[in-house]
Amino acid sequence: MSKTLTVGIIQQKNTADIEDNKKRLKLHIEECARNGAQLVVLQELHNSLYFCQTENTQQFDLAESIPGPSTDFYGEIARSCNIVLVTSLFERRAPGLYHNTAVVFERDGAIAGKYRKMHIPDDPAYYEKFYFTPGDIGFEPIKTSVGTLGVLVCWDQWYPEAARLMALKDADMLIYPTAIGWESSDTPDEKERQRNAWITVQRGHAVANGLPVVSVNRVGLEEDPSGQTNGISFWGSSFVAGPQGEIIWQASDTKECTSIVEIDLSRSEQVRRWWPFLRDRRIDAYEKITKRFID
Repeated sequence: MSKTLTVGIIQQKNTADIEDNKKRLKLHIEECARNGAQLVVLQELHNSLYFCQTENTQQFDLAESIPGPSTDFYGEIARSCNIVLVTSLFERRAPGLYHNTAVVFERDGAIAGKYRKMHIPDDPAYYEKFYFTPGDIGFEPIKTSVGTLGVLVCWDQWYPEAARLMALKDADMLIYPTAIGWESSDTPDEKERQRNAWITVQRGHAVANGLPVVSVNRVGLEEDPSGQTNGISFWGSSFVAGPQGEIIWQASDTKECTSIVEIDLSRSEQVRRWWPFLRDRRIDAYEKITKRFID
């Protein structure tokens, strides 16, 4: 029998005004709830601008404890809207110890669980290793009233191992809050190759695991405060893929959007019967996968 989950997706352009970003998110979440959303997913580090374009110790002031002010804020929204809500916060765990953390709220506003980003990039304009300690919770799906959510974050979306471990722990779907975009010096062809690779690898996770994927990216130009680059144009393109990698819905690469998408979670069972990848895995021959490189 069909088990339809109605998902609200918010692709937003952020400004330096944190309170305004949160206010607009609240309005969009409430809109999703009015339109029938049972689950709402936000983009990565949605409270602020993407501060990792530079290394600046003052930016650690943006971090908050969990629980803390933002979990109180979003928990109350989840409760008042009667939804499950996936958020992405800059966590202050202790002085000098910070994480990029997804927090999931249950319908009653309580924290259902959290996930600390495991794979931390360190590239020009994405200096995340300066800010974030790699996660230590592991790849643990979060059980909620709408299903078991395999929540990962941005750079995690390139790693098949992360998706597979969530699937092996019985996640009903994979969810990727994201902040990724173009650098202005790349050619149009290179920009399109990057965006298509980002979409393709996540669709591959859907296929390989027989699970739907929800990926929510931010959008719009955010300037480099140091002036060393022309900033990042976040490419939006948030999307939902089904368990065969089929695109169910996709957003614009330039515009904000708030959308409602229906996902039939029962399709995973049938797809896995057709394509029994989990049955045919050679678990007796994969021991070297935990090596950094095989010489």
